[in-house]
Amino acid sequence: MSITYEEFKRLDMRVGVIVSAENLEGKSKIMKAIVDIGNEMRELVVGGAEYYKPKDMIGRKVIVLVNLEPKKIAGVVSYGMLLAADVNGKPYWLTVDDSVPIGSKIS
Repeated sequence: MSITYEEFKRLDMRVGVIVSAENLEGKSKIMKAIVDIGNEMRELVVGGAEYYKPKDMIGRKVIVLVNLEPKKIAGVVSYGMLLAADVNGKPYWLTVDDSVPIGSKIS
């Protein structure tokens, strides 16, 4: 399925850094993370908890889809989504060079 360039431009993707992460009680595949996207902190529910410990996530520079409709997952409202490559179910978080400032827009 194709989308138009105008539809693509509606996606608000930004560079962020994970400042905290914690396991969610009773959940083995998701965790909660707080991500700094430059002008605000966002709470996200993040997959991959069976592969990554919260301490492994802190400090990672990531790409965040910030204008995704909020969704309550496991009692936590997630205000965005980390972008990742999926390799046999394991997420590999998309990132940029360390010199790219937090909050930079992806276009």
